[in-house]
Amino acid sequence: MGKTAETVWENCLKFVSDNIQEQAFKTWFSPIRPVKLNKNILTIQVPSKFFYEWLEEHYVKLLKIALQKELGKDAKLVYSIVMDQKVSSGKDKYTVNIPSTNREKIKPQEVDAPLPIDSTKVKNPFIIPGLQKIKIDSQLNVNYNFGNFIEGESNRLARSAGKAVAKRPGGTAFNPLFIYGGVGLGKTHLAHAIGLEAKEYHPDKTVLYVSTDKFVQQFTDAARNNNRNDFIHFYQMIDILIIDDIHFLSSKKATKDVFFNIFNDLQQKGKQIILTSDKPPVDIQDIEQRLISRFKWGLSADLQLPDYDTRLAILKHKMEKDGIELPEDVVNYIAKNIKTNIRELEGCLNSIIAQSTLNKKEITLELTKKTLSNFISNTRKEISIDYIQRVVCDYFKIPIEEVQSKTRKRDIVQARQLAMYFAKKYTKASLASIGSQIGKRDHATVLHACKTVKNLSETDKIFRGYVEDLNRKIGSE
Repeated sequence: MGKTAETVWENCLKFVSDNIQEQAFKTWFSPIRPVKLNKNILTIQVPSKFFYEWLEEHYVKLLKIALQKELGKDAKLVYSIVMDQKVSSGKDKYTVNIPSTNREKIKPQEVDAPLPIDSTKVKNPFIIPGLQKIKIDSQLNVNYNFGNFIEGESNRLARSAGKAVAKRPGGTAFNPLFIYGGVGLGKTHLAHAIGLEAKEYHPDKTVLYVSTDKFVQQFTDAARNNNRNDFIHFYQMIDILIIDDIHFLSSKKATKDVFFNIFNDLQQKGKQIILTSDKPPVDIQDIEQRLISRFKWGLSADLQLPDYDTRLAILKHKMEKDGIELPEDVVNYIAKNIKTNIRELEGCLNSIIAQSTLNKKEITLELTKKTLSNFISNTRKEISIDYIQRVVCDYFKIPIEEVQSKTRKRDIVQARQLAMYFAKKYTKASLASIGSQIGKRDHATVLHACKTVKNLSETDKIFRGYVEDLNRKIGSE
């Protein structure tokens, strides 16, 4: 006789009951009902979303072991959740299916570290000579994983590189992996996802995620307490170091020197370094060339604004994850109109659900338009470098080919510099990208152009009039 959902779940329950207290078993497992078995995928029905979240947080490891004993190592669990709230579908009760994450909380990594023999308390990350095991918490967020990092044209390179790094940390050409992009595009999410997947492939490796602000604060405290060397030694023990928002390091000279030493040491040992920033290495201000050159040793991968298809996929994933049903025209409207970043996209979805819940109104296209009217009106249309060039050329009655050319005529140079200045002001493009699109110049030329425009605006009344006119024309887009 073949296996059924009932028999598989019955055997799982026997295993679970042997490993937890009777009261906990009655509370969290007795109400569960097996729904179906499809090859190695078992679907179980739970009474509520809270039930699902509790099981995932407290019993996911136990369920994983029990299921693998019955269905093999590729066994998967899907929750069928009974949803009570009334939504746009008009149903009083309905069910949604959510796959198990099969993710446990990341346990602190034990490593050998210098400590005095009589030490009873470990202060991490500041340590002194001796030898003792200490635990290093990875600081990774299990919710920021590859499973909910939606792939699209805007992030495909960075995501693929991250996957490769997670599989072979320190063993690819992507070291360091430098991830850059605007606010809310998923840099931090991707950084955590790489760390989590690396831990799955290499549980023995020490992974550490730290923000640059935290890194600077730790170093400041270490320097104040004369523990500078201990701070360095701690970071030199890390196998996969992830530092978020590295551009905040720019004004911290002493911290830059220390980071330089740590970076070199990890590189020489074949350890993996992952950095995130809101701009590419070449555009980070006040960073020495020696650091910039090291940032460029590996791969610099950018995260761009998601296109319509990616935005749609992100919304649908979030709806599935949260057990939400929305009319198709509502989802399409959100994806079409909210283009700024992923964070705002998800925020708008939450706003609509909140409005519907608080006011006890059905989610319709009309409610959605009303709720998002402020978001959409306040979201400036995306201004392109090409558009800026056309506005500047029309203003000065100059062919765009002239601005793109190598000519050094004063009026052409002036128009070119103004185009670069406004491109930096109104777009999120890097200096290198601006230069390549406006006459194939380098980033230094763009930087010089911006300084020239600023200086002339302060000293030349006629030129200041040009800047003000163009600002109004471009800003009204």
